[in-house]
Amino acid sequence: MNIQNSIKLILIFLFLLCLADMPYGYYELVRYLGMIGFAMFAIKASDQGMKTEMFIYIALALLFQPIFKIALGRVLWNIVDVLVSIGLFLSIFIKPSSEKS
Repeated sequence: MNIQNSIKLILIFLFLLCLADMPYGYYELVRYLGMIGFAMFAIKASDQGMKTEMFIYIALALLFQPIFKIALGRVLWNIVDVLVSIGLFLSIFIKPSSEKS
């Protein structure tokens, strides 16, 4: 298993743990780690010429960034956490072809 898939599995675990009633500091930590992880994925996707994935990861990094918080409410954040977890899980097994142009 490569490092990128390991990071994805860790993020999946962290996002799904957000569904539990955790202290506020945990959610802040997840936002920082999510932003860093998605920024790393965006850079790697850019290096590989995968523009669609790069834009998705940039959007996710912006969504999770902790500086200018996006207030979605607990229920909507739970939905986002589950959807992002599913997407990350699928991205481990589905390898997109490069979109070099």
